[in-house]
Amino acid sequence: MVETGYTVSGMSCGHCAQSVTEELTELPGVAGVDVDVASGRVTVRSAAPLAADLVSAAITEAGYRFEGVTSLAP
Repeated sequence: MVETGYTVSGMSCGHCAQSVTEELTELPGVAGVDVDVASGRVTVRSAAPLAADLVSAAITEAGYRFEGVTSLAP
């Protein structure tokens, strides 16, 4: 299992988190998604690394802006 962090901007509520989660869980191999609306941090657990363009497209489809990959260090 691979965990990757992403930064997403434009989220402000639980509905935002739900929309992003729904789009990302549709990507092949995604096992789980955690969204922290306040920080804009999204953590995705997947069977293999995901292509950034697929993640970006899913986040854009949800209505938010993909800012890039982030470190998972606290």
